[in-house]
Amino acid sequence: MLVMTAGVIALGQERQLKILEAVARFNSFDEDNDPYGEHAFGALEIEGERLFFKIDYYDQSLSAHSPDPADESVTKRVLTIMLAEEY
Repeated sequence: MLVMTAGVIALGQERQLKILEAVARFNSFDEDNDPYGEHAFGALEIEGERLFFKIDYYDQSLSAHSPDPADESVTKRVLTIMLAEEY
């Protein structure tokens, strides 16, 4: 599931597509920003806008954290993209 915050939505469809492309290509994970090796958070800049993205692991009803994030049968992943100022 993909969630974009109001600030990202306000940027318009063209910039949203550029942001999605940049998130898909993101590979700058290191010990400082990814200490557990989950690749579940990133920060990037697109056309002068500082953005964050994060992946959360929910249960199937999206009401609580997943009991086992590695098990796709009990987990729904939610990618949230936001302006850094919205964090």
